Amino acid sequence: MKNHKFLAVCMVALALGVPAEEVRVDFTRETGVVLPLHGVNNAPMDLWGKQRAFEEAGIPFCRTHDTAGYYGGAHYIDIPNVFPNFDADETREESYDFALTDAWLSTVVNAGTEPFYRLGVTIEGGRREIKAYHIFPPKDYAKWSRICEHVIRHYTEGWANGKKWKMRYWEIWNEPDNPDMWQGTMEQFFELYRVASTHLKTCFPHLRIGGYASCGFNELDEPINPLYANGSYLTWFKSFIDYVNAPGTKCPLDFFSWHIYTDDPERVAKYARYCREYLDSHGLGATEAILNEWNFINHKKYGDEEFELLKEMPGAAFVSSVFCLLQRDRAVDSAMYYDALPTRRYCGLFYFPSQKTTPCYEAFRMYNALYRLDTAVQVDFPGTGVYACAAKGKGGRAAVLLVNNRPQSVSITPVFAGAADAPWRVTRLDSIHPKTASGGSWGPGTSLELPSLSLVLLEQGAGR
Repeated sequence: MKNHKFLAVCMVALALGVPAEEVRVDFTRETGVVLPLHGVNNAPMDLWGKQRAFEEAGIPFCRTHDTAGYYGGAHYIDIPNVFPNFDADETREESYDFALTDAWLSTVVNAGTEPFYRLGVTIEGGRREIKAYHIFPPKDYAKWSRICEHVIRHYTEGWANGKKWKMRYWEIWNEPDNPDMWQGTMEQFFELYRVASTHLKTCFPHLRIGGYASCGFNELDEPINPLYANGSYLTWFKSFIDYVNAPGTKCPLDFFSWHIYTDDPERVAKYARYCREYLDSHGLGATEAILNEWNFINHKKYGDEEFELLKEMPGAAFVSSVFCLLQRDRAVDSAMYYDALPTRRYCGLFYFPSQKTTPCYEAFRMYNALYRLDTAVQVDFPGTGVYACAAKGKGGRAAVLLVNNRPQSVSITPVFAGAADAPWRVTRLDSIHPKTASGGSWGPGTSLELPSLSLVLLEQGAGR
């Protein structure tokens, strides 16, 4: 009977010129926890209160890279900012300047978001051609490691009038395979990583120490731009894995982080699978794979317009497609979108200067409706622009996110197994409803028409 109903829907949709697709969700087949994929890099530079938009969207992680703008705003996060004089005594509290970093991170923590701290420096981009300041190898790797140790003690143990926050992840550097981030050799970075990771893991065996925030795996599909590469990204990646595994240089790698900028969700999923499979095949099955920079970017296709599109429905549909694919494949343990600093053109979550939230932000909030339910369930979707993910919680609560990332409308028939026979609340996000709008209810056996580049959230059980 269900097949007959779907066939009827297809015939009607075809008659109207709208493609028809089927999405199947089996609530009896659990696939694990809903992954924390809606993390971000940075946040508005508020220094009091809390990041209310983060709280409302349930943002799980805030990575601290490129915080506050150029050179870390001179006083935030970066090692040269919190420890301004490298020749000072790293054991003394007065050698450190945590003031503004404390204030800003407090607004993140107060929102219920966990900081993911990048130990290193901010990208210097084309400005390094004028003068490079902080992207050189530290002159003393052991001392740099001890400085990082005291930063961690400040935020997790209360040292130097500090905090005792839940901050599990500590990342060594960012994109050393990019000359805008590292003006040293590959071998110099590997040695820095070995010295620092070994020291920090000895000091903090309960914390997650890793890196190196790789530029990613673009060479799987296309040549890389030598302006943004210290050699081959894949050579860096494979050599690094060999290095941390080799008996003479073996060192901790609790997580491996990597990046991608594209407008193709399938490419994100492809690289995630590649990374996970490579780690597994090299004895690193316990090493987390973390995608901690990604966004809707295609310079050749869109030019500067992409920085407008990533805030609107093209960006919202893209990020939601990525959420669905990464949740299905489970090849990453977490993800952090770049970026949520309103003044940055890569920021998709806020308009500037108003700091009002965007349609892309609403996509994060809609995914959080699943994340709060905790348990992911089996979803089969057609792909090629139509995606879905689903979750269930206690008390009969359930949610399904449907995504149309195609340039034309599509008719989707959801087919559920193991769900209560009750109406589902409908919330839409599209160009007509850029701030989400309730759209009544939906019942099994009927279809939903999704306009091009749109989302539908179906919810059952207790209210949001």
